[in-house]
Amino acid sequence: MNSTLILTVCAPDRPGIISRISGIVTDGGANWLESRMARLGGHFAGIIRIACENEPSADALQKALTGLSAEGIKVDCHIEGLPSAPPLARCMKIDIYGNDRPGIVSQLTMAISHTDANVEELETVIESAAMAGHPIFHASGIVCLPDSAADDKLIEIIENLSDDLNVEISPATAD
Repeated sequence: MNSTLILTVCAPDRPGIISRISGIVTDGGANWLESRMARLGGHFAGIIRIACENEPSADALQKALTGLSAEGIKVDCHIEGLPSAPPLARCMKIDIYGNDRPGIVSQLTMAISHTDANVEELETVIESAAMAGHPIFHASGIVCLPDSAADDKLIEIIENLSDDLNVEISPATAD
């Protein structure tokens, strides 16, 4: 029986981290399915999904990956479970701009959850405003909504968080 593992990785950034992890995955007979990686605040952060042929090889692979902590690479392994809920009906790409302030991500995600939507992907960054130079918050990602949720309701609930938020929503394209 195949086992699928979700790996979360964090380490002080340096060359060779992905090479080291992918070598262990390959040597363990697993297949690299998908990943998201970034450099944040001088650290490498990644999420990786791999498939193992069977449970014993997954156990050995988990042991080898968590052993990387001796090299300063923290890897947590999680066995992929069954989805807890059926996928939502439609996914939308969101782009949100506004003045930066503490708590904006919490407010934004809480507003999205109040529409029974699910955040599938979210990337946030602080940018310098053109001409003014003050910090501007920018969030972009994919939000999936149930059929019962209207797009304009999602825009309205986000824009109601603050007078300075600009929200753009468009259908997400399939990759």
